[in-house]
Amino acid sequence: MIKDRETILIIDFGAQYIQLIARRVREANVYSEIHSHKITLEEVKRINPVGIILSGGPMSIYDDGAPNINHEILKLGIPVLGICYGLQLICKAFEGEVEPAKNREYGKAVLGISEKSKLFNNVIDNSIVWMSHGDYVTKLPQGFKVIAKSDHSPICAISNEQKNISGVQFHPEVLHTQEGTKIIHNFLFDICKCKGDWTPHNFIDQNIAAIKNTSGNSKVICALSGGVDSTVAAVLVKKAIGDNLICVHIDTGLMRKDESKKIGKLFEEKLNLNHIHIDASEKFLKKLAGVTDPEKKRKIIGNTFIEVFEEEAKKHDDVKFLVQGTLYPDVIESTSFKGASVTIKTHHNVGGLPEKMNLKLIEPFRELFKDEVRNVGRELNIPEEFIERHPFPGPGLAVRILGEITKEKLDILREADDIFINEIKDANLYNKIWQAFAVLLPIQSVGVMGDFRTYDNVLALRAVTSVDGMTADWFRFDNDFLANLSSKIINKVRGVNRVVYDISSKPPSTIEWE
Repeated sequence: MIKDRETILIIDFGAQYIQLIARRVREANVYSEIHSHKITLEEVKRINPVGIILSGGPMSIYDDGAPNINHEILKLGIPVLGICYGLQLICKAFEGEVEPAKNREYGKAVLGISEKSKLFNNVIDNSIVWMSHGDYVTKLPQGFKVIAKSDHSPICAISNEQKNISGVQFHPEVLHTQEGTKIIHNFLFDICKCKGDWTPHNFIDQNIAAIKNTSGNSKVICALSGGVDSTVAAVLVKKAIGDNLICVHIDTGLMRKDESKKIGKLFEEKLNLNHIHIDASEKFLKKLAGVTDPEKKRKIIGNTFIEVFEEEAKKHDDVKFLVQGTLYPDVIESTSFKGASVTIKTHHNVGGLPEKMNLKLIEPFRELFKDEVRNVGRELNIPEEFIERHPFPGPGLAVRILGEITKEKLDILREADDIFINEIKDANLYNKIWQAFAVLLPIQSVGVMGDFRTYDNVLALRAVTSVDGMTADWFRFDNDFLANLSSKIINKVRGVNRVVYDISSKPPSTIEWE
């Protein structure tokens, strides 16, 4: 954490929309950080936030094991906004009353503003808000006033301006709440008196100083994959320490068609990132032979990467730091994290590499979402062809071939994926899609090509829209586009006789298949 940074602390009670709250605050150029409801009073004081947001949650405050916080946090004099469960928690803490609602309120409701307040300054009366609750406030805590109501929630929003504590029964962070952005802005700027200086320019200045201070005169090594995160991280670190940065690109043999060759040329010609290129494809394929379990694949790839990377690191004197492009969603998905969420899957860059290599980490983007990294890249004048690249998993095509990895399967997938991506680009759809790729399934099906019967592979296509990868929806291609694409792949790629399109969203599915 950068010292003295203006921070909004978001306390998580298991909210469905917890990431949205963080994003809405950051979109206002104010830094936000999510922590569990188990956060201690001492930790809050250490963070020294300018404001606190208490999230919603799925439980009733009276349920056994319902999450709570140290009520002393609410008495620190820091402005507080409670959302849904957070509102009910405020009422309980200050001896108000909360009861089960006769009519559970879910979906759109009309917000009637009943009294002036800083929270609803310039908010339109009778606007639409989004409700999702089974309990509601029936008795105000002492010193609070009702500032808004809805049909089923006579106490829909409350305020105690002397204590700088407010609460709303609805969700201002979701787009369904018409005046939600304005309400959040009012909390940030009218109540918390935020400056709004969380900008890419300031982020770069602060992190360049922090990287210089951390690394000193030591060498820093960076695994340069060619993806957005590692590329932007490398450019930022190079700006801070110049030639003390050593970039290494490892071709695992699991890259897309001609990818290592293309990005290597771009690194040097357009970004002035001189790098060491290592072709370790034979080593990776040999170790993956016969392996079908996805977690074993990931471990083998991770361990082999460490092995190759470590061999290279030993060739250089005074290397003490490792740059990783770890993002905030990586941290959230890979650990129990700071909130009430559970581990979804282990990300390749949140794990054993630094521990095994005894290198200290430099992770400039550990607190950023993907779109924020892209904005930092633009501020660093990195060309759009790098900035807008779709995410690519660390294990590469290994997690897009279900079952055993072979050179033959990799070649089939590379050709099909290349056709898919080029067709998307030709249709000017690439930048409208968060991620698109092909998956080779461990299934063969009967087909007819010419006068011959075939028994070949099934290929799945996947394309999704998203903001940060935490949630995603499948992209709606035109039917003619899909028909032409399927025909082109089947006609041009030997070994594929059937193409299917994945129409599942995240959740319940993940974006990648493995």
